[in-house]
Amino acid sequence: MPAAPRVALSREGAFLRVDVGGRWALGTTTPAVAAVARELEPDPPARLAFSTSDLSAWDSSLVAFVHASAGLARARGVDVDLEGLPPGVRRLLALADAPRPAVRPPEEYDDAMTARVGRAVLRSWATINGALEFVGEVAVAAVHLLRGRSRVRRADLLHAFEATGATALGIVAFINFLIGAVIAFVASVQLQQFGATLLVASLVAIAVTRELGALMTGMVMAGRTGAAFAALLGTMAVNEELDALSTMGVKPVDLLVLPRVIATVCMLPALVAYADLLGLLGGFFVGSAVLGLGTNEYLRQTESALAMRHVTIGLMKGALFGLAISMTGCYYGLRSGRSAAAVGDATTRAVVGGVVMVVVIDAAVTVLLHFVKL
Repeated sequence: MPAAPRVALSREGAFLRVDVGGRWALGTTTPAVAAVARELEPDPPARLAFSTSDLSAWDSSLVAFVHASAGLARARGVDVDLEGLPPGVRRLLALADAPRPAVRPPEEYDDAMTARVGRAVLRSWATINGALEFVGEVAVAAVHLLRGRSRVRRADLLHAFEATGATALGIVAFINFLIGAVIAFVASVQLQQFGATLLVASLVAIAVTRELGALMTGMVMAGRTGAAFAALLGTMAVNEELDALSTMGVKPVDLLVLPRVIATVCMLPALVAYADLLGLLGGFFVGSAVLGLGTNEYLRQTESALAMRHVTIGLMKGALFGLAISMTGCYYGLRSGRSAAAVGDATTRAVVGGVVMVVVIDAAVTVLLHFVKL
């Protein structure tokens, strides 16, 4: 049968030794601290030391006994020596005696209109500063790539091209085919009143190639690719993979952001050209099958209205949309919190921000081209 916990006290002048032994375990009767307290009164020693002669096992009951005894001794100005205890006991005692962090009282929430406006302005200013810093980091990474000093891997780049291009062909084709058909239907309602139904082909050609092909593709990619970028990088932040890369001296912008930005900027114009073709096919289907326009007449009208500048403008918008979508998705992904809810919030912000940026860029380019007569 294992020995019961015991405590032996021995005093030599101004030195008090507490020797603990036996098996200390919860559920057994452990010695009381009162014996140590009696030795400390009325003439406390100058030093209290602990030792273990035949200690066979211990748990938190021994830690509690030593902690209480040492507390009584320190309260009376006695120096305590814990070197004779097992290392595990000393570590637990150090944790027990560690200073507690001060608890700050919760700040009062000011619900006044001026306070709310001020907080909104400060948040917006912080977002602008963070976005400018992120743009600078991407620009520096791009310069390193041009100089051959980047960590961009070919496999990551090819995977990003596939994720932003080939896998999006189905949804882009479906959306833009329907958009072309809808434009043809809407245009025919008004043009039939003037007997100019054939001009439906001209309207579809210009609207799809100059505006709607790029705009609808940008919207689709903002909800698809931008959200995917934010969710991926946000999940890596939750799993501390981004911290691991930084610890190894690898910048996440170089390894994770730059390949996705390059792939999106390169693939969006190709997707816009693909969307233009499907939009024209949608308008052609409605014009020939529903409106009764002749195939040759529709194609000739489309050819006469379709100028190269319209196609070029649409492709240019696609490249700008790709840059905005990839940057927005990666920005919110890298700055995601460390929880599942934070990843969802970052994904939502990426989609909303990407859609807003697409619309803003489209409006700005359209106004600019109007003033330069293009």
